[in-house]
Amino acid sequence: MTTYAVIDFETTGLSPGCGARPTEIAVVLVSNGTITDRYQSLMNPEVYIPSDIQALTGITNEMVRNAPSVGGIMKQAARFVGNHPIVAHNAAFDKKFWDAELQRIQLHRQQTFTCSLLLSRRIFPDAPNHKLGTLVHTLRLPNTGRSHRALADAESTAYLLLRLKQELMHRFRLTDVSHELLLAIQGKSRNQLETCVSNYRDAKK
Repeated sequence: MTTYAVIDFETTGLSPGCGARPTEIAVVLVSNGTITDRYQSLMNPEVYIPSDIQALTGITNEMVRNAPSVGGIMKQAARFVGNHPIVAHNAAFDKKFWDAELQRIQLHRQQTFTCSLLLSRRIFPDAPNHKLGTLVHTLRLPNTGRSHRALADAESTAYLLLRLKQELMHRFRLTDVSHELLLAIQGKSRNQLETCVSNYRDAKK
């Protein structure tokens, strides 16, 4: 049974390429249909958090002033994640920060990212939109706390991942949903979902 590491960053901006740094990270481990462990920490980005970001996340410059360094927290988070496949909602965002901060401490990601946003678009195309908060409400997932805080969003994404896998198992009568199948689905259009699952079944025969 695959263990997934579901991650979420809060940051000072949209891109590390423009100088943005993380202010908080959370990692939630998911295995055998349940959340098994959690890691969360604020960190000092050593850059100013803009007022609009403070309002969005509730993380202020004062809160992170004496927080541990980004490098130190990233080392701990990387050890916690280990070699597990990584999941994030809108993974393109979190992957940029994960890779950039690992590079700063001379580490490199080995595993793939699975994107629950892309998967949701393929599996639940009729949702009002595919923002995490909307999906939590539409699919009646557990309320994990304030959105735009790393642990709450990572836990919401973990519950979404489990719901996506359950939906695939129910709709296509699968006994399990592998990491390889999730990667294949997120790389296809929503119109190719049935073909993707059919190809997966054929390959397992």
